[in-house]
Amino acid sequence: MSDREEEAPRGREPACLLCQQSEADPDICGEKLQKHGICAHVFCLYFASLLDQQENERVGLQGFLPRDILHAVNRAAQTSCCICGKSGATISCCDTECDLSFHLPCAKQGRCVTQFITPYSPEQTVEATPEPGTECLICLEPVEHRMTFNTMVCPACKTAWFHRDCIQGQALSSGFLTLRCPTCRNRQAFLMDMFTMGIRIPFRLPSWESTTAFDELGERHRHCDASECLCPGGRQEAEEEGSWELLLCSSCAAEGTPRHCSGLRDSTTCWDSDGCVGLGIGLF
Repeated sequence: MSDREEEAPRGREPACLLCQQSEADPDICGEKLQKHGICAHVFCLYFASLLDQQENERVGLQGFLPRDILHAVNRAAQTSCCICGKSGATISCCDTECDLSFHLPCAKQGRCVTQFITPYSPEQTVEATPEPGTECLICLEPVEHRMTFNTMVCPACKTAWFHRDCIQGQALSSGFLTLRCPTCRNRQAFLMDMFTMGIRIPFRLPSWESTTAFDELGERHRHCDASECLCPGGRQEAEEEGSWELLLCSSCAAEGTPRHCSGLRDSTTCWDSDGCVGLGIGLF
C-alpha cells in the first residue's frame, strides 16, 4: 500500500473534503488520496483557491499540507456552489471581477472551463464557423451552428469540429503521446488549444496499446536529438551517466541531449526540448 494512502473504513467510501463527493469522475477529479485523516481528489487540491502546494511533493497529500487543506475547507464553508447550490465550493473563478465559486465535479454541468495547465485564457480564439449540417468527427452527430463550450474546432485546419465530451474521451484514450487533430494531424497547435480549453490529456501511453505494439514508447530514450551531435561515438552512443550523460526532456522524456551537444553547463540537471518549450506545457 502506498505511503500516501490509508485503508478506508470497510463498507463506507470516504468523501473528498473539497468537493464533498465520494464517487466523482476520476478522469476529471483525479485519484482520491487518503492520509493524515484527510481525503481529497488530486485535482480538487490543484484547483482549490488559495491552496498552495509545497515544492516537496512527499509532504502531506502530494505536497498539500493537511492544515492548509483544512483552512481551505473552512474558508469555503459559507461559499455556495453556483451550479449545485450546496456550500463548500472551494474553486473560485480566475476572473478577478467574477465572484462565482464551484465544486470541481460540478464544473462541466455549469460549463466552467477547468484548465489542467496555466495560464488561464479559457476561450478558443480561432475564427471559424461550421457549415450547416457539420458533424462531429468522432461521434458523427451534428454540432452546434457556432463555437460554444460544447462545440470545438481544430485551430490548425479549422475544419475538424467535435463535441467537448467526444474530444475529452479521445484525449483520455490517446494520451499526450499520440493525441492530434483527427483531420490534419496537427499536434502542437491542437494540443495547446485543447489544454487551454480544459481538456485533460494524461501523460501516458494510449489505452488501446497491446502488450507489444507500443513497447518502444515505454523504453527509456537512448539517443541524442541535438541539431548538431558532438558525441564521440555518434548519436546512438550517448551515455546514461558521465561526461556525455544523456539528459531527457523533463516534460515528455521523448527527446534527449548530452550537455555538450546543446551548450548546457555541467551543473545543468534539467532540460526541455524545443517542442515542449514551444507548447509551454506544465503537466500535472
